[in-house]
Amino acid sequence: MIDRLQKRLALARAEPGDGRDLARYRWWQVPGRALFHLDPGGSGPPVHYTVDVRHWGNQAAGTVRAQLFRDGRQQAVSKLPAAFAVEGGVIEVAMSAVGMKRCHYVTHHGAARQLRPDPRSAEGLRARFEDRHPAASRWVGVASVLALTVGIGLLALQVIDPLSNVPPVEEYFGHIEVPFTPPLWFTTTSAVLAATASTERALRLRYRSWIDAIGN
Repeated sequence: MIDRLQKRLALARAEPGDGRDLARYRWWQVPGRALFHLDPGGSGPPVHYTVDVRHWGNQAAGTVRAQLFRDGRQQAVSKLPAAFAVEGGVIEVAMSAVGMKRCHYVTHHGAARQLRPDPRSAEGLRARFEDRHPAASRWVGVASVLALTVGIGLLALQVIDPLSNVPPVEEYFGHIEVPFTPPLWFTTTSAVLAATASTERALRLRYRSWIDAIGN
């Protein structure tokens, strides 16, 4: 969850939208466009929010932006991580290097729920697979964690040897011999699988820095 200071900065960063209509979702946008929906409910008149994020851009330069649409009209725009004030709470949006890691509605009482992915988006297709094949979906999730764990192990092997040659480290621990050097084909395959696993987890908005960031 975005902490209080980050949330305040993100809320201040949001700019008013220009009222444009929400662009239609095209099939060829599946790899690079995320679309999430929210009906916050409450005692007031019904309202529908949509968060539109185009993945392909430079996050550091601020070209990856989240757009907030209210009933199909652009209400606000912000670079990521973003926070939009809406009825009853805040919509928080954030990305990792491989995809979405957060798109949640957080109420003023602190309760959080993920927005509903558009069924035509990659996130929506993954959610549909989980609904239709829950057992297979769980096994895919387990395989993703295993692939990332192997990636972390290989990273550790690559770091141990040069790190043990640093004088203070070598003086304290001695030179640490790497137990084995994996073949190139194994390292390459593991790297591809780890990247695929991170992408799969991003489609479910599952992100933990200790495995998703380190595993890549």
